Amino acid sequence: MNAEHLYDENTKLKRQLRAFVEQAKDNEQKYLRLNANILKLLAANDLASLFEIILSDYRADSKLDVVTLTLIDAEYEIRRTLKNEGFKFANYPGLIFVDSRYRLRSRLSDDMSPLLGKCDEKQKEFYFPRYELLEPVSMAILPLIRNRKLVGSLNLGSYQENRFIEGTATDFFEQFTSVVAISIENALNQERIKQLGLIDPLTGVHNRRYFDQRLDEEITRAARTQKPLSCLFLDIDHFKKFNDEYGHQIGDRVLQEVAAIIKAQMRGSDVMARYGGEEFAVLLSNTDTKLAADIAERIRFIIAENEYELDDNIRSKISVSVGCSTMLPEHGCDSEETGQQLVAKADSALYAAKDKGRNQVVSRVIRRKRKAQSKAS
Repeated sequence: MNAEHLYDENTKLKRQLRAFVEQAKDNEQKYLRLNANILKLLAANDLASLFEIILSDYRADSKLDVVTLTLIDAEYEIRRTLKNEGFKFANYPGLIFVDSRYRLRSRLSDDMSPLLGKCDEKQKEFYFPRYELLEPVSMAILPLIRNRKLVGSLNLGSYQENRFIEGTATDFFEQFTSVVAISIENALNQERIKQLGLIDPLTGVHNRRYFDQRLDEEITRAARTQKPLSCLFLDIDHFKKFNDEYGHQIGDRVLQEVAAIIKAQMRGSDVMARYGGEEFAVLLSNTDTKLAADIAERIRFIIAENEYELDDNIRSKISVSVGCSTMLPEHGCDSEETGQQLVAKADSALYAAKDKGRNQVVSRVIRRKRKAQSKAS
């Protein structure tokens, strides 16, 4: 072996060594980023924060072009939970829900291993449906498995054709997706625990605790946007007498039906709760006195016209009295004080409706506070 050949071999070995060192450094950085993202995921205790980490932070940290998250939500539980928390779905185009496990399962490999490689048109349409202008050309589809059950997929897209190559870096992906699946389950359980404390078990609507939490939020929002906010208090007329005559079991059934009727008239932005006993409370955002009274009258009419099944072949009618109060945009004071006033006005209007004969709506308005006049000197 001559000197020239030895020199070439030495040069080749040095190049390989540098490549190995660079690869080792790159792997070290990948692991550091992976561990940092794992810690973020494990620290998230609600779904909104978790989705922000996955769809935004992870994409930026890993220098990815597109990240979407597909979740199986056959019972609509995740979407309902997010909606109740005021989650802005439009701000998260990468969040995708499917109603059937089969829709996702049929697109994955039999052994549920990560799917890496070229992204064809059908895959783009399914995994990246809202990225028509900048479509990824290569992808990594990572199944999310929890307790041997498919719960979704984490979908990574790149504008570089060779970013994701079949059989590469799957150990990184599998480690990360296992943590993602656990974190989603954990966050969902946290939301369930939270909801258990905020949901009335009999009617399935929110309870007074939830209403009180949302009241300050809605007051603050109304003051910021300079929009009116209305509050309804609805009370079933003569319900104690009804319970005494027909029994609490039938009374509970009537409460459930009344709650369902009220809820059916609500918009997505409205807040409804069982305030206590046979009384329900509603917050109507961006709703003036006239519109609030119209909504209250519609609810009153539907409840009064409905026939409630008491027993076999026995039906009855009931009615509700409704008190309505409205906070006008020009009313300025702190949220706690205004919230108390809004509730107190609706409550006094409810008693006025009772005094006038029941089965009717009475409205009140919170007027602008007058400034105290200075005493004459």
